[in-house]
Amino acid sequence: MKIETKYFGTIQVDEQTLLFFPNGIFGFEQEKKFVLLPFAKEEDFLLCLQSVETPSLAFTALNPFMLMPTYQPKLAKSELLQMQVEKSEDLCYYTLCRVNKPVWKSTVNLRCPIVLNDRTRQACQVILDEYDMQCPLESIGRQGGAQC
Repeated sequence: MKIETKYFGTIQVDEQTLLFFPNGIFGFEQEKKFVLLPFAKEEDFLLCLQSVETPSLAFTALNPFMLMPTYQPKLAKSELLQMQVEKSEDLCYYTLCRVNKPVWKSTVNLRCPIVLNDRTRQACQVILDEYDMQCPLESIGRQGGAQC
C-alpha cells in the first residue's frame, strides 16, 4: 500500500509491517496505524514511527537497549495479557526521542516506551514509573548507560 510520510514523501509499505495501536499513542488516541521506517537503509537504531493516516504525524524512535543495555522494562500482568505474551522479554521496545539542536541536547523518553508484539503486530504505549520522561541523550553516554 502507498502512504504519505512526513520525511520520505510517498512510499510503498507492505501491509504486513503495519503496527496496530488499539488505544492509539498518548495524546494521539485516534491514531491506530503506524509503520516503523529506518532513517538510513542499513540502520535500525534510529527509526521513524510514521502514522499511516496522518502524513504530518511522525515520531523519532530508537532502540533503547542500544543506548542503555541496562534498560529493563517490566510490564504489569494486565499489559502482558493485552499484548498476548507471558513475560516482558517477549516484546520489542522503542523509545521516543525529542531531537534538539545540537543533537547531543536531545532527550529520550524511557518512561513511556512503545511496546510491540512482533508476532501479532499489536502495539501500545506504556508507563514505566522507574524511568524518566526526558532523559538527556548526553547523560546516557556519559554515565555509561546508567539509569536515568
